[in-house]
Amino acid sequence: MSTASVPLPNWINYGLIPLLNLIVAFLISGFVVWLIGESPLAALSLLIEGAFGSGEGLGFTLYYATSFIFTGLSVAVAIHAGLFNIGSEGQAYVGGLGCALVALALDNYMPWYVTMPIAVIGAGIFGAAWAFIPAFLQAKRGSHIVITTIMFNYIAAALMVYLLVHVLIVPGKMAPETRTFLEGGQLPKLGWIMSIFGAKLGAAPFNVSFIIALFAAWFVWILIWRTKLGFEMRTLGVSSTAAAYAGIPYARIVIIAMLLSGALAGMMALNPVMGSSARLQVEFVGGAGFVGIAVSLMGRNHPLGIIFAAILFGILYQGGDWISFEMPNITREMILVIQGLVILFAGALEYMFRPAMVHLYQQFVRA
Repeated sequence: MSTASVPLPNWINYGLIPLLNLIVAFLISGFVVWLIGESPLAALSLLIEGAFGSGEGLGFTLYYATSFIFTGLSVAVAIHAGLFNIGSEGQAYVGGLGCALVALALDNYMPWYVTMPIAVIGAGIFGAAWAFIPAFLQAKRGSHIVITTIMFNYIAAALMVYLLVHVLIVPGKMAPETRTFLEGGQLPKLGWIMSIFGAKLGAAPFNVSFIIALFAAWFVWILIWRTKLGFEMRTLGVSSTAAAYAGIPYARIVIIAMLLSGALAGMMALNPVMGSSARLQVEFVGGAGFVGIAVSLMGRNHPLGIIFAAILFGILYQGGDWISFEMPNITREMILVIQGLVILFAGALEYMFRPAMVHLYQQFVRA
């Protein structure tokens, strides 16, 4: 029997194996740091200090994690339906247009707590709309979802540049961006959370979208594991033949799953657009859509795991910036290498230790 089909307890599948992958990734990263003449322990200490050593550092860590939670959930919803959505980057980009248009229209008339739910809906609708055509092509024409979503990332980038340069730009300014939103179009910071622990948020843009991301994770958990639709999505993801035999409509589930995936990716835009810069800018997504793939894989496509994986990547982003500042020999490119190693072991090699775990577990059970 293949080790892939041997059942293991959840604490091994979702706890021990990801932890071992992470430890190996950091050990190899430490070796790389040692090769360039720096202390791995000192680098690790700086990583932790940069991510958690102050209220501002923690705020930046959670700010980055917020974006990754949204995009990780986006990828996970599609994967549960047997789809690999590579287009979260473009869907988040277009979602930014949706929430920006709401903020521009209402920021002078409504308080933020009225603008916010409408912006959430706007971002979700725009992100879902951008996912619809690839979903339709997959469901009705058999076009591979990976290819079409990758193509739509580039189309989204070109479309947004055009809109920001020719339509939404502030007259008389050179920067391709919208005007700054008024207070009614900005999400407030969560400095009060830091004050509970006696810390100050400082310049960190940690904002209300973090709470929205947690609600989104709860929604995805309810959807996937507590609803008929979620059962149909998981059935399709496990076996399209079994789903067809059970009478589950393939096209409908594919389109619904991709619409939900695109909506979650679009909501990611709330964090940088309304929570950080308070305006729509070029390339505000910053690769978060692609990081979401690694976050979803590392979190085993489970909302709770995605939250922890997103925080880990938030640590790598914020702590990595701190390392590159304090240790000039460790450049930003070196931090990308470390992130890549985490992705490698959490994604491509996520089952590297599974055969050994199966063997040890079987020996333990027999004993």
